[in-house]
Amino acid sequence: MRHINEGDIDWKAYEQEGHEFRRKELTNAVAAEQLGCSLYELPSGNRSWPYHYHTANEEALFVLDGTGIVRLNGDERPLESGDFVAFPATEDGGHQVVNDSSGSLRYLVVSTMEEPDVTVYPEMEKFGVYVGSPPGGREERTFEGYFPLDADTEYWE
Repeated sequence: MRHINEGDIDWKAYEQEGHEFRRKELTNAVAAEQLGCSLYELPSGNRSWPYHYHTANEEALFVLDGTGIVRLNGDERPLESGDFVAFPATEDGGHQVVNDSSGSLRYLVVSTMEEPDVTVYPEMEKFGVYVGSPPGGREERTFEGYFPLDADTEYWE
């Protein structure tokens, strides 16, 4: 049995222009192989990762404490403690978490860990490709990169 208390895991801080949050990679701490799960803490007035969707990995969010908003494929829905939201591995699974409250928002994100994966960031007009380890993965990737959505080339050129 692989077991750990979240209090024994250090927070990893992320900060980039309105995207400030902390994350504990729970499944990494117990060497889970095909499942991803992270604990997030999102301070008031911040957003999580940029709006995105995956093409190979389903994700789900469970709110532990606090309130906020989840942006879902062009819609906004309130979040509160006890809410569970699933994000399919399609454009319909586009999402971003926003904390519009005065307190912290704590939630779990669970995901499949399939690779390769392409993650699309429609508002940033780019996509990311991950080979050798999925997004949020634990291993060094054999290939990864970010490219403009309108990048197109002919097969034989």
